[in-house]
Amino acid sequence: MNKQIKKIAIVGPESTGKSTITKQLAKHYKTLWVPEYARYYCAALTEPCNLQDEINMYHGQVALEESVLAIAEKDLIFCDTTFITVKIWSDEVFGETPQLVLDALPNYTYDLYLLMDIDLPWQEDPLRDFPHKREHFMQVWHQELKNLNANYIVINGQEERLNNAISSVESFLRKP
Repeated sequence: MNKQIKKIAIVGPESTGKSTITKQLAKHYKTLWVPEYARYYCAALTEPCNLQDEINMYHGQVALEESVLAIAEKDLIFCDTTFITVKIWSDEVFGETPQLVLDALPNYTYDLYLLMDIDLPWQEDPLRDFPHKREHFMQVWHQELKNLNANYIVINGQEERLNNAISSVESFLRKP
């Protein structure tokens, strides 16, 4: 894996525009992006998600990211969320997180996290579960990123969301 590649993670509660912003940023910077593995995985489930599914999603997200890093030609990639979502969902739904995920969290670092604010209207989606807990999950995201001592910026705005994200990435890239 090329250690010179900067990884920017786009994270946050459900229905905050993460996938849209990730694709737009990758297009703007003419680079690759890592999709959210859990979305594909959950779409194929025929039974309710369990802790083993969360472990599978962790492995899938890591493998997807490593695959994109292996073929990246530029020194920057964008990640549509990270496996921190496995921890957040496991804690919320099952009351615990698999130890494998907890052990891995400090080892998968990102140069910058863009935390998408909950100021966009909720968009219904069969894979989204908690429209009335957005404030709760926003606080959880803040806490998880603080626990990791992560470099993060909250991105808000509706029409100006992409411009705010680009400005934040530009500021980050200009730092020595």
